[in-house]
Amino acid sequence: MKVEHKGHTTIIRNTQGNTADFLQKLAHEYATYKSQNLILDLSHDKTLTMNDVKSFADMTKSHQKEKKSLVLVADSIDFNAVPKSITLVPTILEAHDIIEMEEIERDLGF
Repeated sequence: MKVEHKGHTTIIRNTQGNTADFLQKLAHEYATYKSQNLILDLSHDKTLTMNDVKSFADMTKSHQKEKKSLVLVADSIDFNAVPKSITLVPTILEAHDIIEMEEIERDLGF
């Protein structure tokens, strides 16, 4: 797990490749990151499945309650099959764009 801070956003990369282990480790350290926008880079896991993506649903909900963004990055998933409650994009640049748009929406009161 590699952590990188960029402004008001934290990028956490899954360097192990196993998404279940990554999620467990992230959940254990979640209190450290709950006040920041998060980009979770899952692109190193070449065996990533839709169930792996859906396993982040609870963390996404609790992060949204904190009025922060959580965006997953993976390019090997069918984006049309992802539940609406989870934000998944193919690149880190797009993840930053999504976070900026959500920040603007929150500032405007949406």
